[in-house]
Amino acid sequence: MSVTTDAPATADEVQIVVAARRLREARSVFIGVGRPSTAAILARMVHNPELVLVYESGTIGAKPFQVPLSIGDGELAETADTVVSVPEMFNYWIGAGRIQVAFLGAAQIDRHANLNSTVIGDYDAPRTRLPGAGGAPEIATGCEEVVVIAPHSRRTFVERLDFLTTTGARTTHVITDLGVLEPRDGELTLTAVHPGVSAERAREQTGWPLGVADELAVTPEPTDPELRALRELVARG
Repeated sequence: MSVTTDAPATADEVQIVVAARRLREARSVFIGVGRPSTAAILARMVHNPELVLVYESGTIGAKPFQVPLSIGDGELAETADTVVSVPEMFNYWIGAGRIQVAFLGAAQIDRHANLNSTVIGDYDAPRTRLPGAGGAPEIATGCEEVVVIAPHSRRTFVERLDFLTTTGARTTHVITDLGVLEPRDGELTLTAVHPGVSAERAREQTGWPLGVADELAVTPEPTDPELRALRELVARG
């Protein structure tokens, strides 16, 4: 499939590329659908062909050719090294700490990297009923490292969660379409911005007074191989 890298990378593409780079040295990653899955597949394509992709549906070592539509996508089982039951996935693989990195998303994130994927508004009469916890609470405490991938806006980065779904105790990075945040003294701090993004813009899109690292880095631009592989992957879907 022929794609071009002439057009500059979009903010969404930069976010996915930066997330994929986090998996250069990883042995295994637990992922859901959407951008976490896209980033993990990209990492296997470009950086780490031995990376083991694990999905909540029980597929271990999946090698999808395109971004799956859901965790139940047939291609995941067809290309996996093995398929286990969901109880085995959580009791034997996640609970026992056998998966190194988890990529998670959420509707809301607070300054301590806690996540909400349950409701927006009052729990008993919410404005929006979200998909719910799924396995996120167990994943966030069972994996060695948690990386959150989310859009950077005041709607997502809130002063107070409407509902606490998942603890942020093991979160090491939050990767957004504006930059990268890491815990510093128990609170998320902006440690890098993507090319063309200012710290002021990230602060404006955060629902609390966002701390900024003294030495704020700029993430490297996506390389041609990264961008070409990503666009090929997206085009397949």
